[in-house]
Amino acid sequence: MVRNRSAPPFAVMPVLGYPDVPAAVEWLQRAFGLVEHVRIGDHRAQLGLGDGALIVADRTHGRAAAHADEAGFSVMVRVENIDEHYRVAVAAGARVVAEPEDHVYGERQYSAVDPGGHRWTFTQSIADVAPEDWGGSTVVAW
Repeated sequence: MVRNRSAPPFAVMPVLGYPDVPAAVEWLQRAFGLVEHVRIGDHRAQLGLGDGALIVADRTHGRAAAHADEAGFSVMVRVENIDEHYRVAVAAGARVVAEPEDHVYGERQYSAVDPGGHRWTFTQSIADVAPEDWGGSTVVAW
């Protein structure tokens, strides 16, 4: 595979639309800890977090978010310290829609909505739990 320094090196990259890309980039960096890697004018940016990436783009071509209370998707991001991440996000003005909570499947998670109306779920593994222990099933092990 050809490595291209102008594109994130990941197989899956959500593209989220915002009315003001520079403002969205600044907020996502401050609130959620993303890192800007590439800026294309004032209409597109590539951001990374850990071993993932997403594209922030202007709202053209159907990239507007659904109403926050009717979100049909969520961006899920794995973080190292969920409670510290939550504190930073709240201090930056994130609208929390689900407080940090431990789940039977071994994850601690919270969800917030960004200024563009996109729902984000942040997750931290807190235990190694077999899917069969909580009602899931392993199809092909990770």
